[in-house]
Amino acid sequence: MAAEFLKIYPENPDPKRIQKIVEVLRNGGVIIYPTDTVYGMGCDIHNQKAVERICQIKGINPKKHNFSFICYDLSNISEYTRALNTAVFKMMKKALPGPFTFILEGNNQVPKILDSKKKTIGIRIPDHSIPRLLVKELGHPILTTSIRDEDDVIEYSTDPELIYEKYRDLVDIVIDGGYGNNVASTILDCTGDEMQIVRQGLGNVEDIL
Repeated sequence: MAAEFLKIYPENPDPKRIQKIVEVLRNGGVIIYPTDTVYGMGCDIHNQKAVERICQIKGINPKKHNFSFICYDLSNISEYTRALNTAVFKMMKKALPGPFTFILEGNNQVPKILDSKKKTIGIRIPDHSIPRLLVKELGHPILTTSIRDEDDVIEYSTDPELIYEKYRDLVDIVIDGGYGNNVASTILDCTGDEMQIVRQGLGNVEDIL
């Protein structure tokens, strides 16, 4: 069955549509949604079958892949990560919501996704109403991975209609939240003694130091 294509306006999201998508997530669905950077694909972090579907769709090995969680706010984060040092927490307060992914040490509350041996997780709080509302209504984070394009020049698809054409038979819902960005988030590894920039994306590190 083809995926549903749902228009949601970021400045005024329809609560009924948000609720409908949350029900799909609770039932193990896979969705595509806008963020403040590129469009993402996600599912409930506690649904292993849904995580397996995402791995199949993207052709990734879950034991090697770095998964990220979309959280609603900073209060979510302490549920899944080890105690943060003050400098990292201050930086996150400055940066989030925003176009950054922070790699942190995970704790025992992180679901054992497909026996991944990784002890770290990426944390994302996008500056975008749709994914944050979904997480808030769901009651816990969404596992997320970006929608990449095979075209190395384009790299990230920005048009929701084209995204729908490509993924309509693979996912359950594609949210049309308007055109996306074509630059991914900046990834910062905060697990060592010094922060490392893993990928320079949309977020400017100078602004949050």
